[in-house]
Amino acid sequence: MAASADNILIRAQKLTRIYSTGSNEVVGIRDIDLEIAAGEMVVMKGNSGSGKSTLLGLLGGLDKPTRGSLTVSGQDLQIASAVELNHYRRNIVGMVFQTFNLLPTLNVLENVCLPALMAGSPREKTRDRALEYLEWLKLTERLSHYPAQLSGGEMQRTAIARALINDPSLILADEPTGNLDSRNGQVVFELLSELNRRYGRTVVVATHSLLADNYATVQICLKDGGISEKSVCDI
Repeated sequence: MAASADNILIRAQKLTRIYSTGSNEVVGIRDIDLEIAAGEMVVMKGNSGSGKSTLLGLLGGLDKPTRGSLTVSGQDLQIASAVELNHYRRNIVGMVFQTFNLLPTLNVLENVCLPALMAGSPREKTRDRALEYLEWLKLTERLSHYPAQLSGGEMQRTAIARALINDPSLILADEPTGNLDSRNGQVVFELLSELNRRYGRTVVVATHSLLADNYATVQICLKDGGISEKSVCDI
C-alpha cells in the first residue's frame, strides 16, 4: 500500500506478532508490510483468526510486535517505553470497541470527558469539547444518562465521542457495529466516514460488515496473518 513519503501516518515492515502458548506458537500476523497515508478511511476485513484484532492491537499500542517495525505518527512502537506508549494511547490514538467499554457508574458526559481529564486537560475546556462532539452526535438530550439507560447505537456514539476527546490523529474501530442492528450500524459507519472527511481523521476499521465498503478509501484483506492481494475479501 504505497503513499507519498511525506504523508505516511502508519508504516509497518515485516511486522510480526507470534504468541507462545506453552511449547506451541500461534501466529497473529506475520511479515506484514503496510503504508497508510494520513487522512485515509481504511476498512480491514478477513475471517476470524485472520489477524485483524492483532493488527489493531499493535496499532493501538496495546501490544508490541514480536519482530519487525511499526511506526505511527512518528512514534516507533517497537522500541517505545511504557511512558511513551501511555502518552501514545492517550494522545495519538482513539479506540472504539464492539462492546463500547463505557464505565457504568459515569453518565454520558462524564464518560466522554474522562480520558482528557486523566491526561491533565483543563476541566472547562474538556467539557466544552465534549459538548461539541455530543451535539454533533445528537446526544445532547442524553448527557446525564448512564450506559444502562442508552440504546446500543447511543452507547456507540458516546464511545466515538470519547475516542475523539483527546484530539487523536488516528481512530481505530474494532467491529464497531458488531452489537448493533443494521440501521444503527449504518449510522456508525456514516459517522466514522464523516470523521474522516470533515475532520480529516485517519480511521482504521476492522469489520465483517459489508456496510463499510462504500466508505473505504483503502481496503485491506487479511488472511492467515498476512495481507491478501485479493480485491474482495472472502468473509
